[in-house]
Parts: sequence; structure tokens; C-alpha cells
Amino acid sequence: MNEAKIDYPKPTYAWSLVGFLTLAYIFSMMDRYILGYLIKDIKADLLFTDSQVGLLTGPAFTLLYALCAIPFGMMVDRKKRVWIIAFGIAVWSVSTMATGLMTTFVLFFLARMMVGVGEAVMSPAAFSIIGDSFPKERRAKPIATYSAALFIASTITSFMISIIFKVTDGAEKVMLPVFGELSSWQVVLLAVGAPGLLVALLFFFLKEPPRTESSQSDTAKLSDGARFAAKRSATLLCFVTIFTTMVAIAYAQFNWLPEMFSRTYGEEEWGRSAYAARNGAATFLFALPTYFIAGFVSDAWSKKGRTDAPFILAMVGLFIMVPATIIAPLMPTGWTAFGMLCIATVGVGMVSCVGVTALLQIVPGHVRGSIVAYYYLAITLLGGMVSPMLVGWLSTHVFGEDKLNLAMSAQPAIYGIPTILLLPVTYRLYRKELAAREGLENKL
Repeated sequence: MNEAKIDYPKPTYAWSLVGFLTLAYIFSMMDRYILGYLIKDIKADLLFTDSQVGLLTGPAFTLLYALCAIPFGMMVDRKKRVWIIAFGIAVWSVSTMATGLMTTFVLFFLARMMVGVGEAVMSPAAFSIIGDSFPKERRAKPIATYSAALFIASTITSFMISIIFKVTDGAEKVMLPVFGELSSWQVVLLAVGAPGLLVALLFFFLKEPPRTESSQSDTAKLSDGARFAAKRSATLLCFVTIFTTMVAIAYAQFNWLPEMFSRTYGEEEWGRSAYAARNGAATFLFALPTYFIAGFVSDAWSKKGRTDAPFILAMVGLFIMVPATIIAPLMPTGWTAFGMLCIATVGVGMVSCVGVTALLQIVPGHVRGSIVAYYYLAITLLGGMVSPMLVGWLSTHVFGEDKLNLAMSAQPAIYGIPTILLLPVTYRLYRKELAAREGLENKL
């Protein structure tokens, strides 16, 4: 279907949907980020090793998150998307609260798995709604706005954690009505999970846009996305290497950096409260502007005919992100390491911002939900699941838990160097698929 013939929603309505989706995604990301700040307390209370923590921050969350993305993505292509999102928010919010009440490794693992189940619905549904709300040349900014929730949540979580740890400093237990005596880390998880239930209720009353192209629920088939991906397997596999590397680095950072700074550069200067406050400020100053600038540049460049603009920006971000994250943990002081990570944040922000925009450029509307789900399956399993676990395993079994910084340096090298070497092939395949897609659209 020609883009010019599609009756998209009014801009005010479309952007209001983006606002609500971004709000939900902020709560989703807060539930993910929070555990990295609580590792020290959880290890002390429940006697977990770094390897076990790696399992909780990696496979426990990401396994079902990735596996559920496919059926939920197919459901997104057929059913009412705002109701699917409401269900997901309710599940992950209750599960986050339940995580704070678990006292064994197995129960903790199971609760984190349910958080992943709930969050699996969010992005396939959100990107499907955004794709039906904006024409192709105007999608980068709304997608950047939605994706900015990654760093908005990081900022909010960082400042919230800084305040909580200052207030509860020295207090081993906190007394709460109904729940009784709890550790501070348990109170944090309850506080982060509860507000999401109100957001879930909100989505039951939202009206979603009509589906565009042949993405209408009565014509979409469950196998369409799988057939599309199978025919373009080489292109899509190479494509996801860039974004798998970004996810691997990001997951390792938000799960392990607070602990790494505390162990490597000293609890007095780089304890969790100090790191959280500085990280919140750096995220606000570096990550958020990067998101919106990258989205603006991508849209402006695309309007001038460079429809590969999102992909080019992703490649630039990769070249910034990988070297900086390898070098940062090896720096001699906390401030020099933190400075390198601020540079890396710019690269992570660029890649994060344009990933789905680049993907949607080569995906037809009737399989958007399914293909986005496949995309998240790949980057989550290969990056989000393996990366935190890899850092924990390297720390416990290779470098020693007192050398967590070496594990943090090895991880981006393992992911990033092969991805950079593959870039010429990846870009050539992407350009070929983009040309084929644009040729098909011009005939319709």
C-alpha cells in the first residue's frame, strides 16, 4: 500500500499514544534496572555468588521474556494491543513486588521469570501501534521518544536509589504495615512494582489506531512473520548483531556497574548512593540528548532520500560504544572510568534509538508485530540473557570476584569486535533489502 493513501491518526492523538507507551516503558525499565543497585544487599541477605546473581539478572528475566515475545508478537498482529499491554504491565508489576518477598534462589529465579513474561508484550505492541500512527519518514522521532524511556528510567531509578540509600543508610530492617519487617532491598522492589498497577488500569481505557497496510487482524496469519524472516535470514541475522552487542553491553552495565565501581574504586567514594546520583546526572546529560538528536537526524536525513540513515547512525554508535566500554573498566581512577562510560553512553544511545526504526524500514506492516518480536527474541537471548551471566561467570571462575572490572572489560570485547568486523557484509545486505522493499512499495 502506498504511504500517501494511508489515513494516519491526527498528530495530537498519535503523540498522546506515544506518551502513554513511553510512560509504561519507563516503569518496565525501572523494574529491570533496579536489581543492579541491590546486588550487594541481596548477596549479603541470601548468600548468593556472582555467578548466581548473573543467572538472576540474565536467564531468569530474559529466557521467558524472549520466548514469550514470539506468541505475544503474533497476538499483537491479531488482537487489541492496548489490552495486551495492560495485561503485561499488571503481570510484571505484581512479579516485581513478589521478587522482594522471595528468600531462596529458586523462588527469586521464578519471580524474575514472571517479570520477563509481563515485559515481553511491551515493545512488540508499542512499535506496532507507532508504526500504524506515523508514516515511515516520521517514525524516527516517536520511536526515539519511546526508546528514550530506557534512559529516563535509568535517571529516575538512579536518583531514587541514591535517595533511598541515604535515608536507609545503617538501617538493617524496615517495618512496613502488612509485610512486617523487611530489608531495605525488599522495600525498594515493593515500591518500584506497585505503581505499575495504576498504569495497567490506564491502558484499558485507551483507544488504539486502526491497522495500516494488510496488517488487519482478520487477514494476518501466524506464519507470515516466520516466512518473512526465513526468506531474509542472512540479512536479519547480520542486522541483529549490531543491536545484540548494544543490548549485551547495556545489560551488563545496568546490572553490574554499581557493584563494579564499589569494588574497584572504593565504597567510600564510589558506593551505590554516590554512583547512582552521578549515573542519573550523566544519563540525563548525555543519553537523553543523544536519543532525540539521533531521532531528529534520522528523520531529516530520511526525508532527503537516505532511507538507510537509521542504520548508518547505528554503525557510528557502535564504533563509539565498543572501544569505550572495553577501556572504561581498566582506567586507574573512578572518575576516568566514569568519563569513558559517559562517552560510551552516547554510542549506546545512538544504537538504541535507531534500531527498530532501521528494522521497520525493511518490514511490511502485516508482520511488524511478529518481526519486532523475533528481533527482541534474538537480541534478548544472545545479548540480554548471556551477557550478565557471562560477567558473573568470568568474575567468579576466571578473574576472581575482586577483579570484577576485568570481567566487565572482557564482555564488550567478546561481543563487539566480531560485530565490527562483520559490518561491511551487514551493511551490504541491509542496503539490498531496503532497495527491494522500496521498489515493492513504489509499485503499489
